[in-house]
Amino acid sequence: MVMEQDRLAALLTRTDAAIVDLDGTMVDTLGDFAEALGRMLRDLQLPAIAPAQIARMVGKGSEHLLRSVLKQVLTPDGQALAAIEMEAKVEALYPRAWERYEHHYLAINGQFATLYPGVAEGLQALRGAGLALACLTNKPTAFARPLLRAKGLEGFFDHVFGGDAFARKKPDPLPLQKACEALGTAPARTLMVGDSSNDAQAARAAGCPVVLVTYGYNHGQPVQAVDADGFIHALPELAAARGAGHAAAR
Repeated sequence: MVMEQDRLAALLTRTDAAIVDLDGTMVDTLGDFAEALGRMLRDLQLPAIAPAQIARMVGKGSEHLLRSVLKQVLTPDGQALAAIEMEAKVEALYPRAWERYEHHYLAINGQFATLYPGVAEGLQALRGAGLALACLTNKPTAFARPLLRAKGLEGFFDHVFGGDAFARKKPDPLPLQKACEALGTAPARTLMVGDSSNDAQAARAAGCPVVLVTYGYNHGQPVQAVDADGFIHALPELAAARGAGHAAAR
């Protein structure tokens, strides 16, 4: 444990900025997803889906989430449709499903979501320590900004980039590379803070160090198995590690 803390402290002393994921890292949005998807499925007269199933589908953008949900509810009990047949069914329904999902999500955005403990305090401490901050999420920008605003987080960030901000989404490195450009920082000195293998893979490919929170989604898999530079239980640990690292260096 001491070695882990020392490694985190050393990493934070070499950090000029942080790129922070949204869903599963700052805000527990599973309630929002479940409510909006539930309303959408009722509109389309499709079966309901359990929140636990939704949690395993979060992280690759709303489009991927919606297609995954449709694929799940369209699969007959005990049957397996041919992949090409399933894709055809999903794509035929997708435009209407997206229209209803977007309508409902925007109507309830943030109402069924909660901040993880210590998020606001952690972001405030990082800003106070002189780090520039960007929020980078695979969630559409039109969903991300109102959510940050509703939870009192928008003011902490110099930039907010949704999944539609660039040509590709995480785990592709492009969004992180572009975020570093916007922040004016080198990737090697820009920390990615996320909750999943998506964030870690994107960071590794972009040349950014990466720290993962232990409480997020990570597609239903244990996050400690992901290749990362460290793990934290709450965001204030980052600022504490940075302070400890600078104190040790003096």
